[in-house]
Amino acid sequence: MSEPFSAKLELTLKALSMTRSKLAAALGIDKSVVGRWVTGAVRPSSHNLSLITAVVAAKVPGFTELDWERSPASLATLLGADVEAIPSLAPPAARGLPIAIMDQIQAMTALRGAAYEGIYRTTRPYVMQPGRFLHDHSMMRLDPETGLLNLKMGVGGTVVDGWVLLLHNQLFVVAADVTSGSMLFGIFNGVATARAEVMDGLSLGSALDGARTPTATAMLSHRVADLTDDPEADDRYFAKLCAGNPVAPEGSIPDEVRAHLVRDIGPAELAAGGDWLLRMPASRSMSRGAPYGEGAEGVAAG
Repeated sequence: MSEPFSAKLELTLKALSMTRSKLAAALGIDKSVVGRWVTGAVRPSSHNLSLITAVVAAKVPGFTELDWERSPASLATLLGADVEAIPSLAPPAARGLPIAIMDQIQAMTALRGAAYEGIYRTTRPYVMQPGRFLHDHSMMRLDPETGLLNLKMGVGGTVVDGWVLLLHNQLFVVAADVTSGSMLFGIFNGVATARAEVMDGLSLGSALDGARTPTATAMLSHRVADLTDDPEADDRYFAKLCAGNPVAPEGSIPDEVRAHLVRDIGPAELAAGGDWLLRMPASRSMSRGAPYGEGAEGVAAG
């Protein structure tokens, strides 16, 4: 089960106004056994799970063991509970990310999220080898329970999992590097089209050096595949892409992509009409229709 059975059993007892003692009596067992199930100390055996299911089915016709696989919110709805009145059933992202404008983010995702679902190949400067570039792969998929875009990334054995928050035609990334135990953040320019093909922006994370140096880089993402109706097949394809060598071959990055991702910045550049800070303005964003030559497409899709 994707969620602990103990939490679902406690939810069921509350939704049906049934005490632990009443369930124990219905099953012909000691109340302490039910207590251990509810606290998660032990899980019911297959036989006892069948008995628990039968007790619930007597109150909720049609309830089966498969219903224990539902999400807590879906289970509560099936049991006739008021989901909004149960604080613990707030969308996971809303609980984990207590952002004041989460309702706006979820509304924008409902409106535009489908445009970004897909599998992408990114191009970014290689922090540990100046002058070289890396190709990550990422997958964005709408999560119906949170109303947000779930993000997964992989490169060289690294696993990243997090969320993409849509707001004001930009994508705000909050993710965790599960492998190294650090956080990643990003802001990317969104698209005005029905289907995102190219996106660019800035990412911020910790370099994998001894000091975990905070490092910002420019990043370019190009769609390489759409999601299908088979999530497991999508996951397998994504895992296959992530298993490849992420280091871009010498000389494979077109000059226009290199210039787009690596720019001189600072006081001298500012005086010369350039950038003082690392930026990805809409005026030269490839997300917003700036030139993206055939050579660049070859890097992203090849």
